[in-house]
Amino acid sequence: MKPLACTAVMLLATSMAFSQADSTKKSDVPDTIKVGNFIIIKKNKENTNSNDNGNGKRSTNVTINIHGGSKEKKKHSNVSTNYFILDLGFANFRDQTNYGAGGLAQTSGYLKQIGPGGKPDANSNGLISGKSSNVNLWLFMQKLNLYKHVVNLKYGLGLEMYNFRYNHSLSYRKDPSPYMFNDSVSFSKNKLFAEYLTVPFMVNVNTNPDKKRSFSFSAGVSAGYLFASRNKQISNERGKQKYKGDFNLNPWRLAAIGELGLGPVRLYGSYSFNALHKDMTGIEQYPYVVGVRFSNW
Repeated sequence: MKPLACTAVMLLATSMAFSQADSTKKSDVPDTIKVGNFIIIKKNKENTNSNDNGNGKRSTNVTINIHGGSKEKKKHSNVSTNYFILDLGFANFRDQTNYGAGGLAQTSGYLKQIGPGGKPDANSNGLISGKSSNVNLWLFMQKLNLYKHVVNLKYGLGLEMYNFRYNHSLSYRKDPSPYMFNDSVSFSKNKLFAEYLTVPFMVNVNTNPDKKRSFSFSAGVSAGYLFASRNKQISNERGKQKYKGDFNLNPWRLAAIGELGLGPVRLYGSYSFNALHKDMTGIEQYPYVVGVRFSNW
């Protein structure tokens, strides 16, 4: 019996030794466990303050946080690109021309009298506001982050197209040199078309870059080069006619530009710093436009 008793005592002592070792061993269980939308936080490990339940035993608190539907903040790229942006707007111009006898427009020879219509004047240059349009196709626009995606630089490249619809028989010709005159024919459609290859630069402010429907605004300048121009006319007597040429239009267009946005809806506008025609003509007309921009940002 003594060998059996000794064996039992040894096994009991070994078991107590292992139990004591296990009680002092640090837990390998992490403080935080994430399972799907559940976050389980285990507190009061051995290196923290324990809670005494009154009988000398230590308790462990477990906190479960449920993050149903919560989303992490979207990471924004420092440079984003938007292709093929379309603008649709109304065009007009502020006419500051001196059409009087002593004005440069009369003395330069740019305004001519051919037939009984007399020389062009302010009335001849009147536009049909509802039919004078601006259509822009931006091949691309980029937005460069300057400060926390709230302040950005916007720039791009595109074509600006202006259709100035005259309400009188004002006509453009280029032989032997460019000039304007009042035609004797009544036109059902009479417009001056001007197209510019343009580069815009704007500082953009987005009030909340983490929301798609946040308010934003932009302001800056643009520089455009005259790419094409023509005078298109339709009448019963002559049918449809197109006269191409630069007609002494200013080859460069410098303008102040702006944009307001609320989500996908954006309004744009521009105002030319320089006149539509060259200074030598004496015609001082400064185009401006307002319209809607179809853009992702």
